Amino acid sequence: MLKKSVIPFCLLASLTFGMTAYAEPHPSDSAFDNKIVKRIKVENIYQTVKDLSKEPRVAGTSSERNAVKYIEKKFQSYGYETERQPFEFYSYTGPTDIEFSVIGFEDAEWELGNFTYGVNGNVTGELVDAGLGRVRDVADLDLSGKVALIKRGEIPFAEKVKNAADKGAEAVIIFNNTSGVINGTLGEPDDSYVPVLALTRSQGEMLLEKLDDGEALTATVTVEGAETKESTSYNVIATKKPDRNKDNGQIVIVGAHHDSVEGAPGANDDASGTATTLELARVMANMPTDTEIRFITFGAEENGLLGSYAYVESLSEKEVEKTVGMFQMDMVGSRDAGKLIMYTVDGEKNVVTDLGAAAGSRLSETVNYGLEGRSDHVPFAEVGIPAALFIHAPVEPWYHSPEDTIDKISKDKLQEVAEIVGAAVYQIARPDTPALENAHVAPGPVDYEFEERELE
Repeated sequence: MLKKSVIPFCLLASLTFGMTAYAEPHPSDSAFDNKIVKRIKVENIYQTVKDLSKEPRVAGTSSERNAVKYIEKKFQSYGYETERQPFEFYSYTGPTDIEFSVIGFEDAEWELGNFTYGVNGNVTGELVDAGLGRVRDVADLDLSGKVALIKRGEIPFAEKVKNAADKGAEAVIIFNNTSGVINGTLGEPDDSYVPVLALTRSQGEMLLEKLDDGEALTATVTVEGAETKESTSYNVIATKKPDRNKDNGQIVIVGAHHDSVEGAPGANDDASGTATTLELARVMANMPTDTEIRFITFGAEENGLLGSYAYVESLSEKEVEKTVGMFQMDMVGSRDAGKLIMYTVDGEKNVVTDLGAAAGSRLSETVNYGLEGRSDHVPFAEVGIPAALFIHAPVEPWYHSPEDTIDKISKDKLQEVAEIVGAAVYQIARPDTPALENAHVAPGPVDYEFEERELE
């Protein structure tokens, strides 16, 4: 992973002036917004979501390759030359069988979840409360030959598993801290993992209550048929070059990830973001610009942001310095998710959130910002590129489940995000606005607030 501390000159300028570039609407901005808004066809976005979500698009599979070909053809139909950027990674095929049982609970119907990169095994042992699975939670526990019961939260799933395994646990059960079933990822293969399954919050709390009452419980965990192997995924890149003789030297990136988790059609996560990226590429294909716009769909986001890291690693230092903003759209269409929010990695405003808030205030309502990683804006932020995740939060109850289907998609939400991101990007890219490093800072920026809103 590339984690250089490179701060582009344009970002430094924006920081110097309080991150308010373009926040105050110009009188002409609404007219230019209309040039974008009137061209957006939400039916195009909806149909693309429908096409992409006919089956899961797990990275490294033929289904992902089919999605890549589909996306390439869409970009090319708008007149773009495309680049398919391959990268190698370890793919995971889920188990053919997962089972969990507890002596004394033979009639229980356990709702089980699996973890990407989890390992096979058949383990029977005493069930032990291991708290949140942090180092301090397991420090005084003897987990040798036992099954650790761990609550979700605070640290990644992989750390919970490895911390328990380091203390001798032969299997791990992680129960949710919210509604629904966990279908998570351990991030990458690791020889120190032990078999791990997930339970719902109510089931985990029921077992925890028995343990707190002093009951001894014996559990069996079975995972069979899981496989990890080296595979290839792809990013798809379509570039709109600035108009001839009007190149201001800037680059702006509009992105989404096209893969989904195993078993999930991924209509909202993230066919919605991919479809919106494609529609904005269509809308802007022939618009006058003095800024290079790169429309990118990333592979293997669900495996740990692998596509976006691969893309950022491929950038030259000059390209990093020239990139003035990255707009990431992830899960932007669910009818049952919350309101739109812009998340940054450090929880601070930047040029992207300024532009997004200003566009929202002109078109519908001002969008607030918050603190969150967990999507493809992260690698860009790590090298100093202003970046933000546009997402509706909290997410829908069927996130990462087979229920993430086209019938849950809201055209109104798709339209809202396409308009706001489209207007914000075009405010950078249109020829009548100055390059960001020379931008006039208006005296009255749009008032948008930090909001502590959880994704889940």
